[in-house]
Amino acid sequence: MWQKKIVLAAATAVVATGSLTACSDSKSDASDAASAGSVQTVTIALSNQANQSYLPLILADRLGFFTKQGLKVKIANLQGTPQVSDALLKGQAQGMIGFYDHNLDLQAKGQDTQAVVQLLQAPGMVEMARANEPSIKSPADLKGKNVGVTSLGSASATIGTYLAVHNNIAVTDTHLVAVAAGPTFVAAFQHNRVDAGVTTEPTISTMLKKHQGTIIADMRTAAGTKAALGGPYPGTALTVKSSWAAGHQATVQKMVNAIYEALQWIESHSAAQITAQVPADFYSGSGKDQYTQALANEMGMYNPTGQMPTDAPQTVLRVLNAVDPAIKGHKIDLAKTYTDTYVQKAAQNASGS
Repeated sequence: MWQKKIVLAAATAVVATGSLTACSDSKSDASDAASAGSVQTVTIALSNQANQSYLPLILADRLGFFTKQGLKVKIANLQGTPQVSDALLKGQAQGMIGFYDHNLDLQAKGQDTQAVVQLLQAPGMVEMARANEPSIKSPADLKGKNVGVTSLGSASATIGTYLAVHNNIAVTDTHLVAVAAGPTFVAAFQHNRVDAGVTTEPTISTMLKKHQGTIIADMRTAAGTKAALGGPYPGTALTVKSSWAAGHQATVQKMVNAIYEALQWIESHSAAQITAQVPADFYSGSGKDQYTQALANEMGMYNPTGQMPTDAPQTVLRVLNAVDPAIKGHKIDLAKTYTDTYVQKAAQNASGS
């Protein structure tokens, strides 16, 4: 995504820990059928894998749901959103986990992708003001202020800009600062490099525990998101190239089946039970108890059905039209940016119907 004014700040990059596996789009569904009895390998790209918004993917892997589907999933943890999208478009990854809104942006740039299962029904983000900035009580108070986001072009940057626009602040008066998440986000507040910021858990809980910030917009639930943005805004989704999906429908269905099972598992377990299945290094910085509490605070963001919330694509298009010139002036075919077909079938299979 694009911003009118950019303030650059040093940020610690997320180290890529997964290897990428190229896969030719020329493979057809015949290859799916031929390998039906063997284990298939697919790569799914994301950035900042410890982010709690990615837990359905992590749990599908760790709880063996992909294995049950006959899939071996390699998770490629890349530096940022541009690298994740690039890996998908080049065929180095067969799927990517990122905000649904990326599908609209990619379509405007001539790339056809589609979200095949919605992991979140809300962004799972908050906008926080520095605790020592009492004059900032809502996003409407951020004109000319520096707002920290994960990275320029990220979903947090889109949300941060739109929160300003939605509160009658011109894009030209929006100043975004790339500060990543976790310790670097906290440091940006501590050293007054930003006046506010958009972030996710467990960074949110860390900030509150340290009394470094106060929440001025809470988008960790569907209701909170509607209040902040004026409508439903789904968060992360599993996205695939439309051309690849057309030739690998059986593989896409297996991927969706596993993630749907993870969403159902999350729905029926507590934050403590979920944390028990998470790699320890995911909460090494904040501590297990704080990680668990952070998760409990945002359980409402997960999407138990995996389907696109009603009217959500229209809200996303409205938001992007306001802040993203790559979208503005382009005709976006929303029907091509997502499908509920796979997740509906996954639900039918799970119920035995």
